[in-house]
Amino acid sequence: MAQPIAEELAKKQRAISIAEFFEKNRQILGFDSAPRSLLTAVKEGVDNSLDACEEAGILPDIMVSIEDAGGENIALIIEDNGPGIVKEQIPKTFAKLLYGSRFHAIKQSRGQQGIGISAAVLYSQLTSGRPTRIISKIDRDEPAHYYELIINTSTNDPEILEEKEVDWDRTRGTRVELEMKASYVKGRRQSVLEYLKSTAIVNTHARLTLVEPDGNTIVFDRAVDTIPEPAQEILPHPQGIELGTLIKMMRYTDRQKLAPFLRYSFSRIGLQTAEEICKTAHLDPESDPHDLELLDAKKLIDVFKKVKISAPPTDCLSPITESLIYKGLEKEFSVDFIATVSRVASVHSGHPFLVEVGIAYGGSLGKEDRVDILRFANRVPLLYQQGGCGITHAVENLRWKNYSMNQPGGGIPAGPAVIMVHVASTHIPFTSESKDAVADVPEIIEEVELALKDVGRKLKTFLSKQHNLSKRREKEEIIKKILPRIAEKVSQVLDKPTPDITPIVAKVMGNLLVYRSVSKNGDGCQVEIAIRNYGDAAFAIKLHDTHQYPVRDAQPEPKSISMGRDTDHTWKLNLKSGAHETIKYHLPFVSEEEANALPGLIVEGVDEGMVNGAKAVRGYVDE
Repeated sequence: MAQPIAEELAKKQRAISIAEFFEKNRQILGFDSAPRSLLTAVKEGVDNSLDACEEAGILPDIMVSIEDAGGENIALIIEDNGPGIVKEQIPKTFAKLLYGSRFHAIKQSRGQQGIGISAAVLYSQLTSGRPTRIISKIDRDEPAHYYELIINTSTNDPEILEEKEVDWDRTRGTRVELEMKASYVKGRRQSVLEYLKSTAIVNTHARLTLVEPDGNTIVFDRAVDTIPEPAQEILPHPQGIELGTLIKMMRYTDRQKLAPFLRYSFSRIGLQTAEEICKTAHLDPESDPHDLELLDAKKLIDVFKKVKISAPPTDCLSPITESLIYKGLEKEFSVDFIATVSRVASVHSGHPFLVEVGIAYGGSLGKEDRVDILRFANRVPLLYQQGGCGITHAVENLRWKNYSMNQPGGGIPAGPAVIMVHVASTHIPFTSESKDAVADVPEIIEEVELALKDVGRKLKTFLSKQHNLSKRREKEEIIKKILPRIAEKVSQVLDKPTPDITPIVAKVMGNLLVYRSVSKNGDGCQVEIAIRNYGDAAFAIKLHDTHQYPVRDAQPEPKSISMGRDTDHTWKLNLKSGAHETIKYHLPFVSEEEANALPGLIVEGVDEGMVNGAKAVRGYVDE
């Protein structure tokens, strides 16, 4: 008798390996075109190197080399100075999907799913038929281990084609070489060069080197020599935890009582808070969490939102910080104004997160173009799917006209600006496995909008000042044309030398006056710098006096930094309205002629047009 058709169909059913799934659906991971495939592979390799270096307390030095391998193939080499990988872990790290140490850890990291570099290995073997070559070394006195690997897609296990010890001139680190069907492109936002440039903006402690197929080398040097504070692993926060997750936690906990379960399964819940939660939910603190029903779990979820629970700890996050965002933007863009803000930590689905935003305006940026949005998640640039990203939607939601920027037809504003948004979280809610866009989570969208409003207000203040300064400059130009003529005529009538009108202009304009005078004194010259605030507002400034001569008996003492032949002498001053300061120092064995020929003074922290007698530069004065 013929078998039922259901039994025939059942014989054809079998489990699908995750490697087999991605073998047929590689576009999900970002390998859907030749340029994007190369960029995705570079991104995954660099992310791994940065994470490994930071966890080991090493300043990252990463080299990305791209070579023409013939035909449509590209050879990609990524080499770092990280801690290396122990021999036994090398095959699984590079040739087993969903293998890693960060998926269950609640702390900020670039990699989360254990897919990234293994997916690049899979794409490499699918398109080139060649194995991935790896060299890794963990210490100067340890041997370097060489592997050639492929992924067995049927079992999602690594297959070792060759294994040996080799000589390698590095003290420690890892080198990965892949060959794949890909293409290297220039002059577009979604390129390896732009990815590394963006990475350098938010990872100011890293040195990144790109060797292009034509041999051209581009170095993005580090701006600071300090490694970010490492993120610490924490327990989930009760606010934002989902019902199904709570039920799973209660079902599989080792705790036999509800109060200890709450206390030791969540962050920011102590003994008293646990008892208050049980009391408010009308649940017995001594009850077994395994025996609680769906209705009880719903009560706990409701109480989590009512009981006052401290905000999640922020040591699980590693924010860039406002000053480093400023330095990163300043290093890569020539602009007139930069504003930054870092929000306090918040929670989504039980995961702490915080938002940081920076805006750079003016300078060499295009005036008629749409604003360039730089999106980052856990210090990683997001270059694709901008239109489908929650960060972009938050930018579009704002009325930028309120902040003196054009927004034709709504959406992304236009003007000479770059908007940088960084979301740092223990769990980034990406829209897909390719990690190109952040989902529209209401809590995240709200925080991004608040941060954008903060920098928007600072930009509006700057633009308003610029408008007022423009009027002031027009007024000052008129005064400077009239007063010299008056002074010259009066001098002729009185038969006296024409006076320096700089102090008069400063007083009329309500500016900051900086005036340096020189007099003969013993074996050299005495220099006196007078600073007077004729304005209505207080000024916090740094005064720079840079020249080649040694300074003696300075009052007050400056902070001096050697700059090759010259030395920069800096005084930090705070002047209220109407206040004045005097700086004195001696230049031994310097003639009056030489002292009068000293380079001009520079005032940092004041807008151009608000100073007379010195050059004004805008800087990050609070750093």
